[in-house]
Amino acid sequence: MEINQINIKEDMKISELIEEFESSGVLGSGRVAKSCNILANMLDDNEMAVFLSVAGPMVPGGLRNIISSMIKNNQIDLLITSGANITHDILEAFGGKHYKNLHLSDENLNSEGIGRIADIYTKSEDFEVFEKKITKILNNVYKEKKIISIQELLYEVGLYINDKNSILYNATKNNIPIFAPGLIDSMFGLQLWMFTQDNDFVVDAVKDMHYLSDIVFKSKKVGGIFLGGGIPKHYALASNILKGGVDAAIQITMDRPETGSLSGAPLEEAKSWSKAKCESNLATVIGDVTIIFPLILAGALDKIKK
Repeated sequence: MEINQINIKEDMKISELIEEFESSGVLGSGRVAKSCNILANMLDDNEMAVFLSVAGPMVPGGLRNIISSMIKNNQIDLLITSGANITHDILEAFGGKHYKNLHLSDENLNSEGIGRIADIYTKSEDFEVFEKKITKILNNVYKEKKIISIQELLYEVGLYINDKNSILYNATKNNIPIFAPGLIDSMFGLQLWMFTQDNDFVVDAVKDMHYLSDIVFKSKKVGGIFLGGGIPKHYALASNILKGGVDAAIQITMDRPETGSLSGAPLEEAKSWSKAKCESNLATVIGDVTIIFPLILAGALDKIKK
């Protein structure tokens, strides 16, 4: 079979561009096209529960509204993410912002009370607001529940958020569970720890597995969308060992496989662990999530409309 050259036309739809990628079918464009097709099939399959895992600075990096939209449109059944993304979502819900184009040295940023994530910047004054408001929310939750799972805690926090673009707000409103197994490794986690110094508040991480395992067992099929790697990716995959692995999945990562890290591991490797079924449909795309996922998602949604 010959490789077809990619053609660009005026007024081209994203799905038509993806079709050109598929016609070529090799290298990155071929993998993007395969991922788009897998994603379209996942979103269009009413029998498939879709697990979205999100690692890396995806909220500061501009994907907050996309994730919220997927929740509002019932395109995912649960979200697994890092404590950092939870923190930055709440920070924006409390009126904080993420900034760009602050051309200062890191030493000067420090003296100005500004933290840097690559070319994204945050202000300490926004975190001060975050700290005060999240402590008040934790106190309200504590009055009702002394022992709580991470997923339940995030649901309860979502009840106190009034930002229609917030991931937590939309997850709570639409009853989409959020799991954050690494929650303590974040500014949210730091405030949570500080709160427990004066209160006998217990956050039970093991309890989440009871809820998550029930979702896995009740689902006829499971599809995975893994944005980045780390704990969120593994938590999603490992939970599906209970039923022999996911049925389909796409992964977008910048990490490499040579070191043996899960973040850079190709999804095919998951078959050896029964984290993905041997007949599962899988695709890994190497690249920046903030570029590739919006392209793949827009293409998949365009395909579903046809």
